[in-house]
Amino acid sequence: MSSPVPSDLRCAKSHEWLRIAGDTGTVGITDHAQHELTDIVFVELPAVGRKVKAGEACAVVESVKTASDIYAPVSGEIIAVNPAVVKDPALVNSAPYGDGWFFQLKLAAPAEAEALLSPSDYAKQISG
Repeated sequence: MSSPVPSDLRCAKSHEWLRIAGDTGTVGITDHAQHELTDIVFVELPAVGRKVKAGEACAVVESVKTASDIYAPVSGEIIAVNPAVVKDPALVNSAPYGDGWFFQLKLAAPAEAEALLSPSDYAKQISG
């Protein structure tokens, strides 16, 4: 059973989460997503400076079962990536809402976050 999404996050239907602080968003995948993928063995992150649009594939995770694209939940410019998940992809499994984050972006259109799911709406989506 996956753990609930923290209340300060918004979720994309494609299972990415977004935590906003000022004009910066931190992005990772939900506990449900990492649980479905099982053991994550490889993470490929976008280049710092890359501009992404909401819904655009910009990173990749590979597990023992499959490879999956990771989509930008909102538009913006990548300003940081998490080297720890490249070195130790299992962090995505063990701490999906903490040390297992993927990248940070400077928000191009903060209002886009309003279109994302609340933790309770996301819970309904994955239980449905």
